[in-house]
Amino acid sequence: MRFMSIVTSAHSGPPTPALLEAMHKLADREIKAGRMLDSGGLTPLSEGARVSISDGKVKVLDGPFVEAKEVIGGYAIFEFRNKEEAVASAVEFMQLHTDLMPGWEGTCEVRAFGGFAGA
Repeated sequence: MRFMSIVTSAHSGPPTPALLEAMHKLADREIKAGRMLDSGGLTPLSEGARVSISDGKVKVLDGPFVEAKEVIGGYAIFEFRNKEEAVASAVEFMQLHTDLMPGWEGTCEVRAFGGFAGA
């Protein structure tokens, strides 16, 4: 089964060098094991845009977005046997943050691919 892990946080800065190194080591291990299929960090909100529909009209809003309380910082796509493996991987990844970037708070949402992604 394919799973996507999506990391969100109110923290706006980059990871510490120690955390970045640990994340790269973890990613290398997961890639070599054939479990990590893709991953990436995202640029700051100031460089993004939102496309939305409101009152039947498509609207584009360039960043930064004042109302953003949490930001998607990155994602990873994995191939696991089940949800339990996916959650265990997310726990290991988030533990790196606790160990190497004290004070950081955030969430790693784990969701399986499947079904219709539309409304």
